Amino acid sequence: MSAARQIPYFSFAIALALLIAAVFGSVITPYAKDEVDTASSLLPPFWLSGGSWAHPLGTDQLGRDLLSRLISGARISLMTGGAAIFVAGTIGVVMGLIAGYRGGLIGAAIMRLVDAFLALPFILLALALISALGSGVFNIILVMILTNWPRYARLVRSEVLSIKERDFVTLARIADVRPWKIAFVHILPNAMSSIAVLAVLDIGRAIILEASLSFLGLGIQPPDVSWGLMLADGKTLMSFAWWLMAFPGITIVLAVMSFNGIGDWLKLRLDPRGQL
Repeated sequence: MSAARQIPYFSFAIALALLIAAVFGSVITPYAKDEVDTASSLLPPFWLSGGSWAHPLGTDQLGRDLLSRLISGARISLMTGGAAIFVAGTIGVVMGLIAGYRGGLIGAAIMRLVDAFLALPFILLALALISALGSGVFNIILVMILTNWPRYARLVRSEVLSIKERDFVTLARIADVRPWKIAFVHILPNAMSSIAVLAVLDIGRAIILEASLSFLGLGIQPPDVSWGLMLADGKTLMSFAWWLMAFPGITIVLAVMSFNGIGDWLKLRLDPRGQL
């Protein structure tokens, strides 16, 4: 079986579990994410001395169930990442189509703007924007949009420059098809494979960005819960309650690896010759 056809079942299983947690988290969690039980504070995982099956992964300093909070955190991570990628992708695709198909001064201006955004390290740009705008889910999504759309614009522009020279586009021009229709009906569908691969890979990137900002105190704020916020809450207790940081960290790693694995497989599946 060729590499392009080897399905990463583990990656799909992790991604499916995260999706189920995000959609049905409030139903499947053993406890509410903010349910406090001080009598059960800092319980270790069930396999350690003092652990309990009532809290399989242990509890935090307030007695909140760690498994329930991990499941609830999946909703924030996937919601913010998914919303940001959809909007950023839409903006970037439109800008890339304009820059690639129309060109001229407008296309040059768009690409200079793209270059300006891409020249800045995205984490530093994100920190600056969050510091100016404030924390919260909406601002996190806005920051992800501003730091991600240039990648889609540059990708789509390069695809358009290649596709618009093909015979079917030339025939559409000869047939006097309107430019916007050529761009969206004839060119864009042929670039969707590259866009889809980038979008899947960007989910992992968005998860890391949200976790990083929340860990630094600039992202999700209580009473909401996210994996990055859980890492921040557990860092001062790491010496004697390692599970408070270990399980959110493992969850982030597995989530990012799963979406990266799906993205790599999708890239090979859509273009086995490696042209994407």
